[in-house]
Amino acid sequence: MSVDKATVAKIANLARIAVPEDQLEPLADELSNILDWVEQLSEVDTEGVPPMTSVADMTLPLRVDVVTDDDRRDDVLANPPEQEMGFFVVPKVIE
Repeated sequence: MSVDKATVAKIANLARIAVPEDQLEPLADELSNILDWVEQLSEVDTEGVPPMTSVADMTLPLRVDVVTDDDRRDDVLANPPEQEMGFFVVPKVIE
């Protein structure tokens, strides 16, 4: 996959990253190389390979799921500057 200067400039703009004009072409080449490498990974035959979370064969230890704190609602609601009817009051945010 080939990435051009315009695409790099658009990505930089969306990511709010200032990229100088003279760096766009080298960055486009680097991103193209990375995407080519990722495309090569899709060609690897993974049929019959089980999914794994680690290269070491291990199982994670399990623990009993128990509640360790009692009802501490009043203690928690004593922390915010404002609360109403058992809930935190926060400013309205609309974009």
